[in-house]
Amino acid sequence: MPLSKVPLLIIIGYVWPEPNSSAAGYRMLSLIKLFLARGWQVTFASAAEPGQHRYPLAELGVTERSISLNDSSFDQWISQSMPAAVMFDRFMLEEQFGWRVEQACAQALRILDMEDCHALRDARQHSSNAGKEMAAEDLNSELALREIAAIYRCDITLVISEFELQLLQQHYQVSPALLCYCPFLLDELPLTPGPDFAARQHFIAIGNFRHAPNWHSVLWLKQEIWPLVRQQLPQAELHIYGAYPPPKATALHNAKQGFLIKGWADDALAVMQHARVCLAPLAFGAGLKGKLLDAMRCGTPNVTTAVGAEGMTLEGDWGGVIAQDSNTIAQAAVALYQQPELWHRLQTKGFDIVQKKFSLAQHESRIWHQLNVVMQDLQRHRQANFTGLMLRHHNYRSTKFMGQWIEVKTRLAALTQPD
Repeated sequence: MPLSKVPLLIIIGYVWPEPNSSAAGYRMLSLIKLFLARGWQVTFASAAEPGQHRYPLAELGVTERSISLNDSSFDQWISQSMPAAVMFDRFMLEEQFGWRVEQACAQALRILDMEDCHALRDARQHSSNAGKEMAAEDLNSELALREIAAIYRCDITLVISEFELQLLQQHYQVSPALLCYCPFLLDELPLTPGPDFAARQHFIAIGNFRHAPNWHSVLWLKQEIWPLVRQQLPQAELHIYGAYPPPKATALHNAKQGFLIKGWADDALAVMQHARVCLAPLAFGAGLKGKLLDAMRCGTPNVTTAVGAEGMTLEGDWGGVIAQDSNTIAQAAVALYQQPELWHRLQTKGFDIVQKKFSLAQHESRIWHQLNVVMQDLQRHRQANFTGLMLRHHNYRSTKFMGQWIEVKTRLAALTQPD
């Protein structure tokens, strides 16, 4: 789609980006920079309240816009903005605003950024809670029906993990033409090892406490894994960092046990780089794990699960140890903490993974090529996606009428309020 003026991308955000609080925030910031580097204008719009750790987007030249749910003022604003592309941050935002975007600016490229596959994460969480292995039918939940429908209604979906790319194509039968592999994109290479083995001490665990997999991981560490580690390393400490620690998290702090809830880290990379080992025992989850990318960037070997390392290994290599049960995780943690040779070998593997799998230079041209192919023949692309045409015809009508009904109800309630 040749453009005579500077193209505009409007991102409709689930929350305002907090790259130091979550991997989702870091990823969103990298996507913004990806478009800015290609000369696009970017506007970030959200109905969420700004968090205390939000990134100052204006410093990048990004326009910020507060929007309202179920309000036709959005339609007028986006129509006047004339975006070349609109990106929905998670499928719920496409459900809420997709029909409005199609109605107000039909020629805009519609991009869905999954962040991770919510249906996969949800199925794993339910299976974990039930104490059973996830079955194929667990992936066919109501959440999956909504998420996959949003993928079909969009022109292109950014998929963060190779595992999830394969899942979408093989289990859900989504056409590869609708999917673009877009992992973490690092432009800060090469890496430096930081403090060496002898200069580091203690263990680290990090992650937003509001994220269910992270909270489960903290409880697993507290109740089972850390006591086993502490038996063999009585002087070691586990420093647990994360944004927005709730009272139930701070109540776990116990200095005598070396189990220290640190809360918010002003510089996550600095605290990671001074720890000797990163612990990330994740029983469920999806997508790619920002904490493990940071660990490998900082030269900090990790111990995690298969879910934690999913989509991040390189030809079977990993920058740490992958283990599944409490005893094996604890044994691996102690070995890494005490064996410099093993520690250095896994640190090197981590650097190799980051450089070969997550560098911006590795993916930028491919991503832009795929986006340009779609934009240059958008109508043909949409006509080839008959399932998307069908879903938009039916689903947008129901979503549209529900949104309009809520808007009218809200206005009527405001009119009947006493002065």
